[in-house]
Amino acid sequence: MDRVSTFYDDIGGYDTITRIVAKFYEGVAGDEVLRPMYPEEDLGPAEVRFRDFLVQYWGGPSTYSEQRGHPRLRMRHAPFRVDPVARDHWLQHFRAALDDADLTPEQDAQFWDYVTHAAQFMVNTFE
Repeated sequence: MDRVSTFYDDIGGYDTITRIVAKFYEGVAGDEVLRPMYPEEDLGPAEVRFRDFLVQYWGGPSTYSEQRGHPRLRMRHAPFRVDPVARDHWLQHFRAALDDADLTPEQDAQFWDYVTHAAQFMVNTFE
């Protein structure tokens, strides 16, 4: 039986998502708003979790769920104060990561649409 191509396959799979997430975390590392939200001194584990989540979300291996269960994104982010300023900083770094990726305009738009909606969904305070 032939395997159906996924968005994950179309954008270059694991290598592309790894590059996007690595670029994103380069920005987070020096961000005065976002960096305090990462309790681990080393951002490496957070990078792995986010990479695995995006890999699975876009149609790649289900490593994230196998290791961590259901994503429960709002629950996992609930302990952190995610306001519109944090959302905007997060999106700024993700935009830079997508700009650095070699995606078609259509792929970029699809990825960006997802992350902008996801970022808004994570906002848990307007104070």
